[in-house]
Amino acid sequence: MMTTSKPSPIELDPRWAAVQNRDAQYDHDFVYAVRTTAVCCRPSCVARRPRPENVEFFADVTAAERAGYRACKRCRPDVAPAAGRDAALVIKLCRRLDAADHVPALAELAREAGLSPSRTQRLFKAAVGLTPKAYAAARRAERVRGRLLDGAAVTAAIQDAGYGSSGRFYAKATDLLGMTPAAYRAGGVAQRLEFAVGQCSLGAVLVAATARGVCAILLGEQPGPLVEDLQRRFPRAELVAGGAAFETRVATVVGLVEQPWSVAAHQPPPLPLDLRGTAFQHRVWRALAAIPPGQTATYAAVAAALGVPKAARAVAQACAANPLAVAIPCHRVVRRDGGLGGYRWGVAVKRELLRREER
Repeated sequence: MMTTSKPSPIELDPRWAAVQNRDAQYDHDFVYAVRTTAVCCRPSCVARRPRPENVEFFADVTAAERAGYRACKRCRPDVAPAAGRDAALVIKLCRRLDAADHVPALAELAREAGLSPSRTQRLFKAAVGLTPKAYAAARRAERVRGRLLDGAAVTAAIQDAGYGSSGRFYAKATDLLGMTPAAYRAGGVAQRLEFAVGQCSLGAVLVAATARGVCAILLGEQPGPLVEDLQRRFPRAELVAGGAAFETRVATVVGLVEQPWSVAAHQPPPLPLDLRGTAFQHRVWRALAAIPPGQTATYAAVAAALGVPKAARAVAQACAANPLAVAIPCHRVVRRDGGLGGYRWGVAVKRELLRREER
């Protein structure tokens, strides 16, 4: 009669499965040491797998070395993994750009990183979602917005943010701020916003627009909180009730809620939009607008489509910052496991929107 031996404590340890599978995702969690060779390795090491009775686990290579083991020369657990080194390098470059009075050239950043310009650009874009130049431009725009809201003079805010030329900033001011710098400094004063609140089967819907296009679509149970939210967004703007012509825009938005498949078929898009956000947010929002009704995409898939596969979390943050419900369909983005994820207007609303589109 055959008998089977009981698994050893090592074989029952979940870390042993990681060693057996050479699972690199555990490389930061522990190292394993082999008594017969006196060597410690990462779980992903391609060396011959040891016998379980010869293995012991340590939290890190330092602990293994204190126990008398030496680091494997093949997987080098005593050296930071390439991904970690790359992340640290990108963080260093971001801090360099944050503190720079002027935007350094890519060649200059590459010299500081000890890499070629093309390699530096690829690493930075993969981690951040933007090129170093676009990141620096976004950070300068953020500094200008902050200085203007603090009450600084327009010229001083432009200079403090690192713009070498006021003319260059003014040429892009409307895209960066959504209004003139002086109006932004005053909290939106002198900007005229038309708005109206309508009703749909999901509750109340508020639509607000500038002369450039619709700048906010807000969903909620009651109109009052939606109007208060709009006032918080534009604290000094002139809010004007939309007239009869504005009702057409409200009706279009209600159509996006009630019959998304019919409205989305129109080309060009049925609503002119006044989008305000960072360069990366704009890229994400454009990608969301390309997802057809009845279909969904994961945060990771959107990040991959943008050429930044490691930026799924940044994509999720851009979705959360979307001020234009249903017009920019952030409700069509879901988690990798199929879960709905978050939705600033409520997960129940997201579920219902998707259910209607799937019909």
